Amino acid sequence: MEPLPVMQDSYTGAQEHSRTFILKVYLWMTAGLFITACVSAAPFILLSETQFYNLISEYIFVFYGLLIFEFLIVFGLSYAINKIPAILGLLVFLFYSMLNGITLSPIFLMYTGTSIFATFLICAMMFGGTSILGFITKMDLTKFGAYLTMALIGLIVAMVVNIFLNSSIMSWIISLIGVFLFVGLTAYDTQKIKNMSGSIDSSSEDGKKASIMGALTLYLDFINLFLFLLRLLGRRS
Repeated sequence: MEPLPVMQDSYTGAQEHSRTFILKVYLWMTAGLFITACVSAAPFILLSETQFYNLISEYIFVFYGLLIFEFLIVFGLSYAINKIPAILGLLVFLFYSMLNGITLSPIFLMYTGTSIFATFLICAMMFGGTSILGFITKMDLTKFGAYLTMALIGLIVAMVVNIFLNSSIMSWIISLIGVFLFVGLTAYDTQKIKNMSGSIDSSSEDGKKASIMGALTLYLDFINLFLFLLRLLGRRS
């Protein structure tokens, strides 16, 4: 029996909304990463390495203040996204991407440009492959959400402890665990976004807000995966 035209149109419309929603998520994520990359590299185009090092040393407290402000933005946007217009949520996300570029720029003082670029490519391939896996796997990854969250909390605690211990071995172990954790989170978050896409109107205000939060989630997965990989693979300058 051929499907009824109304049912077929409804199914086609749902598929289109799903594709549009997923496209928006990855579009905003890519825009955020592009802004972060451009801003982080800008100081080395405008300033010499010595000038930039002196600038950071002189305004180190401002730098740490920006790091704290970034955390507040993420938590604030997550809390307020349903209370503000979608366009404002997008602007906050892009502003956060710019700030993150500023706070990430010192990695160019710590690692060679070649190793940063090579690590970025490796991260992009790992992220892309894991994200595809999250889309095509038949396994329900939502059951791992609680375990991934607990592992993330444990990782943060270990990183704070190692600030005082300053153990190179512990740092290496933390970085290795961080890579595996954010690979898992990427697959988990991708499947969650895929599942969400089937039940939301991408053109609605709620759909736009959901795409922004999806982009922020994947953006954070990518950035953290990149940083942990850089700690493992980056060549010190």
